[in-house]
Amino acid sequence: VQLQASGGGLVQAGTSLRISCTASGRTFSRHNMGWFRQAPGKEREFVAAITWSSSTVYADSVKGRFTISRDNAKNTVYLEMNSLKPEDTAVYYCAADQGHYDSAVAERRFVYWGQGTLVTVSS
Repeated sequence: VQLQASGGGLVQAGTSLRISCTASGRTFSRHNMGWFRQAPGKEREFVAAITWSSSTVYADSVKGRFTISRDNAKNTVYLEMNSLKPEDTAVYYCAADQGHYDSAVAERRFVYWGQGTLVTVSS
């Protein structure tokens, strides 16, 4: 599975941005998908995930502001980010698990990673 993230950019605080991640192959619908981010000088952190059955889970820091969704027909997962804050500035990475219809979401289960897209939020 190859993942290609896109849609990052420079935005002002309080505005919205949607980033996307498109996967190669025919198995997209089997995979749990996730978004992670890494800010300058910080470790990578979990942002949101969506299971193959479209259940979602969010980090507390983005709950209520970010929405993860997927379109299996387009092999694409989205992250809609609203009310952006300067602390949301990071490189955002999408990831996929092995595609075994897993019910559990855990960072260690994500084995395929995209190249990242930079989101910069100015104050």
